[in-house]
Amino acid sequence: MIVDCAVYKAGHRMGGSVPLQSALEAARDIEDGFVWIGLREPTTEEFDAVQEEFHLHSLAVEDAVHAHQRPKLERYEDTVLVVLKTARYVDRQEVVELGEVLVFLGDRFVVTVRHGEACDIGAVRRQLEDDPDRLQWGPGAVLHALADRVVDEYESVLDGLDTDIDEIEQQVFSEERRNLAQRIYRLKREVIEFRSAVLPLGPPLDELVAGKVGQVHPHTSSYFRDVHDHVLRCAQHVESLDALLTSALNANVAQVGMQQNEDMRKISAWVAIVAVPTMIAGIYGMNFEHMPELGWLFGYPFALAIMAMCSLALYSNFKRRGWL
Repeated sequence: MIVDCAVYKAGHRMGGSVPLQSALEAARDIEDGFVWIGLREPTTEEFDAVQEEFHLHSLAVEDAVHAHQRPKLERYEDTVLVVLKTARYVDRQEVVELGEVLVFLGDRFVVTVRHGEACDIGAVRRQLEDDPDRLQWGPGAVLHALADRVVDEYESVLDGLDTDIDEIEQQVFSEERRNLAQRIYRLKREVIEFRSAVLPLGPPLDELVAGKVGQVHPHTSSYFRDVHDHVLRCAQHVESLDALLTSALNANVAQVGMQQNEDMRKISAWVAIVAVPTMIAGIYGMNFEHMPELGWLFGYPFALAIMAMCSLALYSNFKRRGWL
């Protein structure tokens, strides 16, 4: 569905409602004018009118409708498609929710398509309308503002991941006997998916910084350089989080193994303690006629005393060695 359709002149929004069919023509009749169409999860039928009006390539339209694309910059004749992966962190579920913002740039127009909950394009539009000096640079200013907002939200995701990973590290090395492998592995999968949204964004930004996209005003190159620097820092941060989770997983596995070895030592020690009385009782329970101490008045207490002394000696030895 179309969320907003507006024509801008020298960075200022033109008053009144503008129908889609005449928006591009109105923008071209104005010096330094352009039209910005915003859509939210459109269907193929809803996007048909936009495709026809702006002559968008069918492959690019398919990407915009179905989403699930990697970050990229693609050229289609006189139109450029830029795909940005949005992200937000749901702390209660420890899940990184990914979405997409697809930006079509052309002669005097920009079309934005949003999928997912992250990145409020309406807020970006209002922010730009409050800064006409930037907005007068046209579609390139819109693309920069969207990319900047998306990357800023990456920082929030990283903060959430940092908090949960710090908690995992404390739990792994605490005295509580807990197997955290499932939680660590699940969080590691989220980090890997998030990395797939951050790392591929570098090459498209390289082209924008180098001024290789004709639909983008040259003055925005320095602004894209700042966004590119943030993306590189986010990518390094993601790599470090992945390494931390790998180390935590290995440490957790090692701790579980050590706990199992400790349990086996304790079990073995108690088996050894019980084995000696069992052996003595087995000897005296063979029911032979001629056995030592059968006729001795203190034979039975003597056997019990031997069992107790041997058991105490073994217990003291295992305790001293740390097995119990």
